[in-house]
Amino acid sequence: MIKLILSVTFATALISSMALAQTSSTTTSVATGSNGATETTTTTTESTGTVTEFTPGHVLFLKTEAAQPVQYKFGKNVTYVTSDGRVIEASKIRKDSKVRVHYIKQGDDMLVDRVIVSDLD
Repeated sequence: MIKLILSVTFATALISSMALAQTSSTTTSVATGSNGATETTTTTTESTGTVTEFTPGHVLFLKTEAAQPVQYKFGKNVTYVTSDGRVIEASKIRKDSKVRVHYIKQGDDMLVDRVIVSDLD
């Protein structure tokens, strides 16, 4: 009985930690067709986690499934929204906020263009 309780507790903790640290990437590739039409490639990447450090307009450190917090830099235009799409001020984001960042990989940098805050609703 104790083993069952411990197993369920461990499984719940493991699933919870994975749910808070998800990364997803979507790539759409389009090649030049036989008719000569130009086609583009778009890569969208999102990562979910908990804010460990945040300087609006400059940098955000996010605790994800990585051993150390991951650093994200901000692009020129960053939109801050709630999970229901309501635009908010960057000052609403605090340490320990649960967020999803939408970013573009540019060299070694991950440039954020959208921050979705999930715990303000």
